[in-house]
Amino acid sequence: MAKAKQTKIPAEMRTDVGKGASRRLRRAGRVPAVVYGGDREPASITIDHAFLLHEAETEAFHSSILELNVGKKKQKVVLRDLQRHPFKPLLTHADFLRVSDDHAIRMHVPIHFVGEEHSPAGKAAGVVISHQVVEVEIEALPKDLPEYLEVDLTNFEPGESVMLSEIPLPEGVIIPLLAHEGEEHDYAVVTAIYIRAGQGTGEMAAEADAAMAEASDVETIGEEEEAEAAEGEEGEGEEGEEGDDEKAEGEKSEDDDKSKKD
Repeated sequence: MAKAKQTKIPAEMRTDVGKGASRRLRRAGRVPAVVYGGDREPASITIDHAFLLHEAETEAFHSSILELNVGKKKQKVVLRDLQRHPFKPLLTHADFLRVSDDHAIRMHVPIHFVGEEHSPAGKAAGVVISHQVVEVEIEALPKDLPEYLEVDLTNFEPGESVMLSEIPLPEGVIIPLLAHEGEEHDYAVVTAIYIRAGQGTGEMAAEADAAMAEASDVETIGEEEEAEAAEGEEGEGEEGEEGDDEKAEGEKSEDDDKSKKD
Protein backbone atom coordinates (compact mmCIF):
# COMPACT_ATOMS: atom_id res chain seq x y z
CA MET A 1 0.00 0.00 0.00
CA ALA A 2 1.58 3.19 -1.24
CA LYS A 3 1.86 6.24 0.97
CA ALA A 4 0.08 9.28 -0.41
CA LYS A 5 2.43 11.47 -2.38
CA GLN A 6 2.48 15.23 -1.93
CA THR A 7 1.60 17.38 -4.93
CA LYS A 8 2.66 21.04 -4.90
CA ILE A 9 0.01 23.51 -6.06
CA PRO A 10 1.12 27.02 -7.06
CA ALA A 11 -1.59 29.55 -6.18
CA GLU A 12 -2.19 33.29 -5.83
CA MET A 13 -4.21 35.28 -3.34
CA ARG A 14 -7.52 36.56 -4.66
CA THR A 15 -8.29 40.20 -3.99
CA ASP A 16 -11.62 40.70 -5.76
CA VAL A 17 -14.74 38.66 -5.02
CA GLY A 18 -18.22 38.25 -6.48
CA LYS A 19 -19.75 36.51 -9.49
CA GLY A 20 -18.43 39.08 -11.95
CA ALA A 21 -14.89 38.72 -10.63
CA SER A 22 -15.15 34.92 -10.77
CA ARG A 23 -16.23 35.05 -14.42
CA ARG A 24 -13.27 37.30 -15.25
CA LEU A 25 -10.90 34.88 -13.50
CA ARG A 26 -12.25 31.91 -15.45
CA ARG A 27 -11.93 33.77 -18.74
CA ALA A 28 -8.32 34.47 -17.78
CA GLY A 29 -7.67 30.76 -17.23
CA ARG A 30 -7.80 30.83 -13.42
CA VAL A 31 -9.94 28.77 -11.05
CA PRO A 32 -11.33 30.51 -7.94
CA ALA A 33 -10.80 28.49 -4.76
CA VAL A 34 -11.04 28.75 -0.99
CA VAL A 35 -8.85 27.39 1.82
CA TYR A 36 -10.42 26.86 5.25
CA GLY A 37 -10.00 24.99 8.52
CA GLY A 38 -7.46 24.97 11.29
CA ASP A 39 -7.21 28.00 13.54
CA ARG A 40 -7.13 30.50 10.67
CA GLU A 41 -9.77 32.38 8.72
CA PRO A 42 -10.81 31.14 5.25
CA ALA A 43 -8.72 32.56 2.43
CA SER A 44 -9.66 33.10 -1.22
CA ILE A 45 -7.09 32.04 -3.82
CA THR A 46 -6.84 31.31 -7.54
CA ILE A 47 -5.12 28.42 -9.33
CA ASP A 48 -4.10 27.95 -12.94
CA HIS A 49 -6.91 26.05 -14.70
CA ALA A 50 -4.70 23.92 -16.96
CA PHE A 51 -2.57 22.80 -14.02
CA LEU A 52 -5.54 21.98 -11.80
CA LEU A 53 -7.41 20.16 -14.57
CA HIS A 54 -4.38 17.97 -15.27
CA GLU A 55 -3.84 17.11 -11.59
CA ALA A 56 -7.55 16.43 -11.05
CA GLU A 57 -7.36 13.57 -13.57
CA THR A 58 -5.04 11.62 -11.27
CA GLU A 59 -6.46 9.39 -8.54
CA ALA A 60 -3.96 10.43 -5.89
CA PHE A 61 -4.89 14.11 -6.14
CA HIS A 62 -8.26 13.37 -4.50
CA SER A 63 -6.92 11.25 -1.61
CA SER A 64 -3.52 12.63 -0.68
CA ILE A 65 -1.90 15.51 1.18
CA LEU A 66 -1.31 18.51 -1.09
CA GLU A 67 1.12 21.38 -0.58
CA LEU A 68 -0.42 24.73 -1.38
CA ASN A 69 2.19 27.37 -2.25
CA VAL A 70 1.03 31.00 -2.16
CA GLY A 71 4.13 33.11 -2.73
CA LYS A 72 6.64 32.03 -0.11
CA LYS A 73 3.97 30.60 2.20
CA LYS A 74 3.31 26.86 2.25
CA GLN A 75 0.30 25.04 3.67
CA LYS A 76 -0.64 21.37 3.79
CA VAL A 77 -4.18 20.80 2.56
CA VAL A 78 -6.51 18.13 1.20
CA LEU A 79 -9.07 18.55 -1.55
CA ARG A 80 -12.60 18.68 -0.17
CA ASP A 81 -14.65 19.69 -3.21
CA LEU A 82 -14.09 20.26 -6.90
CA GLN A 83 -16.89 21.78 -8.97
CA ARG A 84 -17.08 21.22 -12.72
CA HIS A 85 -18.99 22.76 -15.60
CA PRO A 86 -22.15 20.70 -16.41
CA PHE A 87 -20.95 19.64 -19.86
CA LYS A 88 -17.67 21.41 -20.70
CA PRO A 89 -14.25 20.13 -19.56
CA LEU A 90 -13.88 23.08 -17.20
CA LEU A 91 -13.34 23.40 -13.45
CA THR A 92 -15.32 26.21 -11.83
CA HIS A 93 -14.33 26.13 -8.13
CA ALA A 94 -12.25 24.21 -5.59
CA ASP A 95 -12.32 23.85 -1.80
CA PHE A 96 -9.25 22.88 0.26
CA LEU A 97 -9.06 21.96 3.95
CA ARG A 98 -5.97 22.84 6.00
CA VAL A 99 -4.40 19.90 7.82
CA SER A 100 -2.05 19.67 10.76
CA ASP A 101 0.62 17.03 11.34
CA ASP A 102 -0.71 16.20 14.80
CA HIS A 103 -4.42 16.04 13.95
CA ALA A 104 -6.03 12.98 12.36
CA ILE A 105 -8.17 13.59 9.31
CA ARG A 106 -10.82 11.56 7.52
CA MET A 107 -10.49 10.90 3.81
CA HIS A 108 -12.15 8.70 1.20
CA VAL A 109 -9.49 6.59 -0.49
CA PRO A 110 -9.92 4.18 -3.42
CA ILE A 111 -9.74 0.40 -3.11
CA HIS A 112 -7.47 -1.45 -5.54
CA PHE A 113 -8.36 -5.10 -6.21
CA VAL A 114 -5.34 -7.14 -7.38
CA GLY A 115 -4.90 -10.76 -8.51
CA GLU A 116 -8.54 -11.05 -9.58
CA GLU A 117 -7.89 -12.59 -13.01
CA HIS A 118 -5.59 -15.25 -11.53
CA SER A 119 -7.92 -16.27 -8.69
CA PRO A 120 -9.99 -19.49 -8.66
CA ALA A 121 -13.13 -17.32 -8.79
CA GLY A 122 -11.78 -15.36 -11.73
CA LYS A 123 -11.04 -18.54 -13.69
CA ALA A 124 -14.27 -20.40 -12.80
CA ALA A 125 -17.08 -20.60 -15.33
CA GLY A 126 -20.44 -19.24 -14.24
CA VAL A 127 -18.92 -16.99 -11.54
CA VAL A 128 -18.93 -13.18 -11.57
CA ILE A 129 -16.68 -11.13 -9.29
CA SER A 130 -18.61 -8.04 -8.22
CA HIS A 131 -16.98 -4.98 -6.63
CA GLN A 132 -19.61 -3.71 -4.19
CA VAL A 133 -17.65 -0.56 -3.26
CA VAL A 134 -14.64 1.13 -4.85
CA GLU A 135 -13.65 3.53 -2.05
CA VAL A 136 -13.84 3.72 1.73
CA GLU A 137 -13.52 6.41 4.38
CA ILE A 138 -10.48 6.11 6.63
CA GLU A 139 -8.98 8.13 9.46
CA ALA A 140 -5.28 8.74 9.98
CA LEU A 141 -2.63 11.32 10.71
CA PRO A 142 -1.40 13.07 7.56
CA LYS A 143 1.90 11.18 7.69
CA ASP A 144 0.08 7.82 7.74
CA LEU A 145 -2.48 8.58 5.06
CA PRO A 146 -2.28 5.94 2.27
CA GLU A 147 -2.91 6.78 -1.37
CA TYR A 148 -5.18 3.72 -1.65
CA LEU A 149 -6.06 0.44 0.08
CA GLU A 150 -5.24 -2.87 -1.57
CA VAL A 151 -7.28 -6.09 -1.49
CA ASP A 152 -5.49 -9.20 -2.77
CA LEU A 153 -7.87 -11.61 -4.53
CA THR A 154 -5.26 -14.13 -5.67
CA ASN A 155 -6.83 -16.91 -3.55
CA PHE A 156 -10.43 -15.73 -3.92
CA GLU A 157 -12.78 -18.72 -4.22
CA PRO A 158 -16.23 -18.92 -5.90
CA GLY A 159 -18.99 -18.05 -3.43
CA GLU A 160 -16.67 -16.14 -1.12
CA SER A 161 -16.75 -12.48 -0.16
CA VAL A 162 -14.36 -9.99 1.41
CA MET A 163 -15.85 -7.90 4.22
CA LEU A 164 -14.99 -4.32 5.08
CA SER A 165 -13.35 -5.51 8.30
CA GLU A 166 -11.05 -7.82 6.30
CA ILE A 167 -9.36 -5.04 4.32
CA PRO A 168 -5.67 -4.86 5.35
CA LEU A 169 -4.92 -1.45 6.89
CA PRO A 170 -1.53 0.23 7.23
CA GLU A 171 -0.31 1.10 10.70
CA GLY A 172 -2.04 4.16 12.13
CA VAL A 173 -5.07 3.85 9.81
CA ILE A 174 -8.59 2.96 10.93
CA ILE A 175 -12.02 2.71 9.30
CA PRO A 176 -14.34 4.87 11.45
CA LEU A 177 -17.47 2.98 10.42
CA LEU A 178 -16.19 -0.21 12.06
CA ALA A 179 -15.97 1.58 15.41
CA HIS A 180 -19.77 1.37 15.64
CA GLU A 181 -21.32 -1.70 17.19
CA GLY A 182 -23.46 -4.03 15.11
CA GLU A 183 -22.89 -6.28 12.13
CA GLU A 184 -24.80 -3.88 9.86
CA HIS A 185 -21.75 -1.62 9.78
CA ASP A 186 -19.60 -4.40 8.31
CA TYR A 187 -20.48 -5.19 4.71
CA ALA A 188 -19.04 -7.01 1.70
CA VAL A 189 -16.72 -4.99 -0.51
CA VAL A 190 -16.31 -7.71 -3.16
CA THR A 191 -18.17 -10.96 -3.84
CA ALA A 192 -17.82 -13.97 -6.16
CA ILE A 193 -21.36 -14.75 -7.29
CA TYR A 194 -22.62 -17.86 -9.06
CA ILE A 195 -24.91 -17.03 -11.99
CA ARG A 196 -27.62 -19.22 -13.55
CA ALA A 197 -27.09 -20.88 -16.92
CA GLY A 198 -28.14 -18.55 -19.70
CA GLN A 199 -28.18 -15.46 -17.47
CA GLY A 200 -26.75 -12.46 -19.24
CA THR A 201 -26.82 -14.18 -22.67
CA GLY A 202 -30.44 -13.41 -23.55
CA GLU A 203 -31.54 -17.05 -23.31
CA MET A 204 -33.59 -16.51 -20.16
CA ALA A 205 -35.23 -13.41 -21.62
CA ALA A 206 -36.11 -15.32 -24.81
CA GLU A 207 -37.66 -18.14 -22.77
CA ALA A 208 -39.72 -15.64 -20.78
CA ASP A 209 -40.97 -13.95 -23.97
CA ALA A 210 -41.93 -17.32 -25.47
CA ALA A 211 -43.84 -18.25 -22.31
CA MET A 212 -45.72 -14.96 -22.38
CA ALA A 213 -46.64 -15.43 -26.06
CA GLU A 214 -47.86 -18.99 -25.39
CA ALA A 215 -49.95 -17.79 -22.45
CA SER A 216 -51.63 -15.13 -24.61
CA ASP A 217 -52.77 -17.80 -27.11
CA VAL A 218 -54.45 -19.99 -24.46
CA GLU A 219 -58.16 -19.24 -23.89
CA THR A 220 -58.93 -19.10 -20.18
CA ILE A 221 -62.04 -20.47 -18.45
CA GLY A 222 -63.40 -16.99 -18.00
CA GLU A 223 -62.98 -16.23 -21.70
CA GLU A 224 -64.82 -19.45 -22.65
CA GLU A 225 -67.73 -18.57 -20.36
CA GLU A 226 -67.95 -15.07 -21.80
CA ALA A 227 -67.96 -16.48 -25.35
CA GLU A 228 -70.77 -18.96 -24.53
CA ALA A 229 -72.83 -16.24 -22.87
CA ALA A 230 -72.43 -14.02 -25.93
CA GLU A 231 -73.56 -16.88 -28.25
CA GLY A 232 -76.60 -17.55 -26.02
CA GLU A 233 -77.67 -13.92 -26.15
CA GLU A 234 -77.24 -13.90 -29.92
CA GLY A 235 -79.37 -17.09 -30.28
CA GLU A 236 -82.12 -15.67 -28.09
CA GLY A 237 -82.15 -12.55 -30.17
CA GLU A 238 -82.57 -14.50 -33.45
CA GLU A 239 -85.29 -16.72 -31.93
CA GLY A 240 -87.19 -13.72 -30.73
CA GLU A 241 -87.07 -12.11 -34.14
CA GLU A 242 -88.46 -15.29 -35.78
CA GLY A 243 -91.35 -15.39 -33.27
CA ASP A 244 -92.20 -11.78 -33.99
CA ASP A 245 -92.29 -12.51 -37.77
CA GLU A 246 -94.66 -15.48 -37.28
CA LYS A 247 -96.98 -13.40 -35.09
CA ALA A 248 -97.11 -10.64 -37.69
CA GLU A 249 -97.95 -13.11 -40.49
CA GLY A 250 -100.77 -14.62 -38.36
CA GLU A 251 -102.29 -11.21 -37.66
CA LYS A 252 -102.09 -10.37 -41.40
CA SER A 253 -104.01 -13.60 -42.31
CA GLU A 254 -106.78 -12.81 -39.85
CA ASP A 255 -107.17 -9.34 -41.31
CA ASP A 256 -107.42 -10.79 -44.88
CA ASP A 257 -110.12 -13.30 -43.85
CA LYS A 258 -112.15 -10.59 -42.15
CA SER A 259 -112.01 -8.33 -45.20
CA LYS A 260 -113.27 -11.17 -47.46
CA LYS A 261 -116.29 -11.77 -45.22
CA ASP A 262 -117.15 -8.14 -45.24
